[in-house]
Formats: sequence, structure tokens, C-alpha cells
Amino acid sequence: MAFQETGKRGEGFRDTLYFNAFTEDLFHWDNDLEKDTERVLQINSESSFFDGFKELALEEKIFTHLERYADFNFKIDYEKWTISFIKDNDSNIKISRGEENIFVWCVFLTVCELAIEGAEAYNWVKYFYIDDPISSLDDNNAIAVASDLSQLLKRGTDKIKTVISSHHSLFFNVMFNELKKSKPICYFLHKNGSDGYNLRTTTDTPFFHHVALLSELRRVSESGTINTYHFNMLRSILERTATFFGFNDFAVCVHGVEDDVLYARALNLLSHGKYSVYEPVEMGEDNKKLFKDILQAFLDKYQFYLPELLIEDTSNIANNDSNRATTIR
Repeated sequence: MAFQETGKRGEGFRDTLYFNAFTEDLFHWDNDLEKDTERVLQINSESSFFDGFKELALEEKIFTHLERYADFNFKIDYEKWTISFIKDNDSNIKISRGEENIFVWCVFLTVCELAIEGAEAYNWVKYFYIDDPISSLDDNNAIAVASDLSQLLKRGTDKIKTVISSHHSLFFNVMFNELKKSKPICYFLHKNGSDGYNLRTTTDTPFFHHVALLSELRRVSESGTINTYHFNMLRSILERTATFFGFNDFAVCVHGVEDDVLYARALNLLSHGKYSVYEPVEMGEDNKKLFKDILQAFLDKYQFYLPELLIEDTSNIANNDSNRATTIR
């Protein structure tokens, strides 16, 4: 919203094409509650977002994007400003929320494409602002969206500048790698308690939440100032590692504990989910040793690269889940 306000230099002035919650609100359902047969997605035709729709007949362009993510078709009624959906010969179906989100995203991609190509209806666009385009999507689609978006943006580098914000680390990483040659400026926005937000650069290293957590855990392990909630953080890392390797339980990732009694105690501590980051309580010396042994054995077995940058600069970032990775290009 601050970006939008900054761009208002006069009455009726506009220079930015947005994708955010407001964009999704330009579409809403008429579920035909009376007959329950003609379900359509209605378009807010008064928005400048749809300036070129009727003249340019965008179905084919939209479908070129849509077929990469979904297996349904659609038809736009430009007189009624409605969209009906078809799947497996069934017409006027109501698609799922995830399918609706991806459809709206494909519409947005099409409009971006027109702006980059210099279509008259969108010649006012100088910026794209894209906020979290992957809500309700699985990781496969998140990667596909990031890849397709980056390819589109590469075509418009000289014409249109782009801001992308997301809390999804996988999406962030794919975007960063795809746009690396364009030298994107990347920031991590982190809520600093009640004091507001800090904006920190990620320099040349994309932010990985689990790597920052490990860097923080290694730092506190070396300092000896280890709080009970650090077991929660370690449990989070073990869970993600177990999932990555296809294990059914995080316990298989607990290493360095030979004694059966200590092993059971370690699992009990790791499974305790009520340690609060807001009420830090320092561990006893015996638990500290157990924590250090598990962490060191884990790092010895799974060779994560922990750059010094993260060790030095992200001690506060890793503690807070109210994080937002932001790519600015």
C-alpha cells in the first residue's frame, strides 16, 4: 500500500500493475443459488486491469499459461463479464480455490505479457508489484510459477521494473536463481518484536529458513546461552530433514546419543512443543550438553553449508516466524 501511495502523483495517475489480494477480489462467484446450474466467475469490469480484455480477446493467451498448471478450460462472456469453466465435458463447474487462484494468476501473467509487448491498453504500466502469487499452491506449482514468471520478466527488464514479495522460501530461491544474471536486489524483512521491522540484505545468498536456523543454533551452542525453545527450533530442522529423505519420523535424524535412556530423554525434550520464544528459559547444564551433542552429530552427518554471513547477521531473524522474504528486481 505504501508503494501504491508513493506512485500517486496526481488525480487519476497510475503506473503500477498489481498482483495481490485486491487483484483476486476483482473476481467473485455467482453460484446460481436458485437453479444451481449456471455457476460463473464474475469480473469487475470497471477496473483498469481489464482495459484490454474485450478488444484483445485474451482466451488463447490465458490458456497458454493455464495449461501448464491445470486441466480445465474456460470461456469468457464479454457482454455479461463472466467466466464459465469446463472440465471433462462438464460445463459451468465451480473450480476449487486453488484452481481459481492459479486461473487469476494466469490472467495476470497475460496482462503482464501485454504490458511488456507494448499493448496500447497497458502502455501506462511502468512497474509490476507481485505479492505472494503462490497461495494455495503445492511446491510443484510454486516452482513452475516462479520459473514461468522469471522467464516473462526477463523479457521486460528494460521496460518495466518489478517488485516481488513472498514469505515462501522455495519460491524465493527459485526466483533468485532464475534471475541471478539480472542481479536482483534481495531483502529479508523481519519483525523485530514491538519495535517494528528491520530490512536486511541477503547479499549474494538467497535466504533459506532452515539454514538460518542451523546457523543460529550453532551460534548459541558455541556461546553456551541455550534456551529451552531452541529444542523447538532443532525439532523443526529434524522434521524437515526427515521429510526430505522420506523418513516417517524425525527420530531417525537424532544422532550422537548412544545411551538408550539419554536417547529417550532427548526425544522427550524434542517432542515438547510448548517452549515459548517469548518467555526464554535457559536450559540446565545436562540438557545443554545433550542439545550440543545432538546438534553437532546432526551437522557432522548432514553437511549443510552455513555461511558466516548468516552466523553473524541472522541471530534475531531465525527466532521469529513472522518473516517475509522479499525479492526486488
